[in-house]
Amino acid sequence: MTQLSGNPGTPNHFERLQLWCLGIIAFAVILFLLVQAKFLLISLAIAIILFSLTSDAIGYFQRMRIGEARFSVGVASALAVLLIASVLISISAVILTQANAIVQIVMQYAVPAQQALAELFGWMGEDVEQAVLDWLNGVRLGPWLTAMAGQAGNIVSGAVLVTLFVGFLFLERLWFSRKLTSLMGDAEKAKRAERIISSIMHRVNRYLVVKTLISTLTGAIVYAVMWLFNLELAFAMAALTFILNFIPNVGSIVATFAVAIVAYVQTSDTLVGAAMFTIVGAIQFFIGQVLDPFLLGKTLRLSSFGIIASLAFWAAVWGVPGMFLAVPIMVSVMIVCAHTQGLRPVAVLLSRQGLIDPDVDSETDG
Repeated sequence: MTQLSGNPGTPNHFERLQLWCLGIIAFAVILFLLVQAKFLLISLAIAIILFSLTSDAIGYFQRMRIGEARFSVGVASALAVLLIASVLISISAVILTQANAIVQIVMQYAVPAQQALAELFGWMGEDVEQAVLDWLNGVRLGPWLTAMAGQAGNIVSGAVLVTLFVGFLFLERLWFSRKLTSLMGDAEKAKRAERIISSIMHRVNRYLVVKTLISTLTGAIVYAVMWLFNLELAFAMAALTFILNFIPNVGSIVATFAVAIVAYVQTSDTLVGAAMFTIVGAIQFFIGQVLDPFLLGKTLRLSSFGIIASLAFWAAVWGVPGMFLAVPIMVSVMIVCAHTQGLRPVAVLLSRQGLIDPDVDSETDG
């Protein structure tokens, strides 16, 4: 008799179809959970990043001495959590107090901005300029600004949730190695998993630290340029530039256009707007293409297309917070895939030149 299903142990076409269907269903379920539980998951992702960034603070507190006494691991962890809570609550308070001021500023400049943007199309004829102005007037900023101000209230609850997550992560840190060994059932596999996690933390930490320094420098330069041109909202535009620079590729472009539009609206001078666009664009280009790669080095070997795809996916799933978390998530996925034999092709696709680090020991040294 002939075998209808092929060689023993080889899945036939029907079994492959079943696997594909199960994979699609699993992806749909995961996507549904990501969207429905986004507030919780975003808070957890931020907590993990803060935990990774402040893990070294525990070692610092442990090395501190008060006379002959030293801080224990528990006390050092509590101090680190209090530090994070203080920073998060302070940032939340600043955002809440500035939310109404931001809304008032936007409403104040909304009408002049619409008129100024419409005038840019004046060379095409009065009918085109009027059509653009009518379209801009149809954009209702009121409901959008109200919704944005309402979202600011969620920052406080998010800060509290992030603080709780970080606190429990510090507690779990005490028994993490033991749990990982029990979970893996093999000490060598557990050590390898710890090295992978350390590699992810190392790369993400370096990316965030370097990005913070670069964004601070860019914001300071934007503030100085606007101050030299005697323009208002210099600090607001510097803060906006600092925040948007954490969104890869797209953020710097949006920040450049925002500064140029604000300069043009305030002065109604095309030359001033063009000068601001040229100066800020040149600064963003130099920092993004020269300084950023020089400081990051081989920390990020990510595909540019992969970054854009990750940015679009997480923006669709988690909105603006997803855009800020896109690169850290992509780094984590690439490293995990690089150390999983069946998923190495994914890591190759996510890497810039098909180059991935097969060993994480070099990432965890020093």
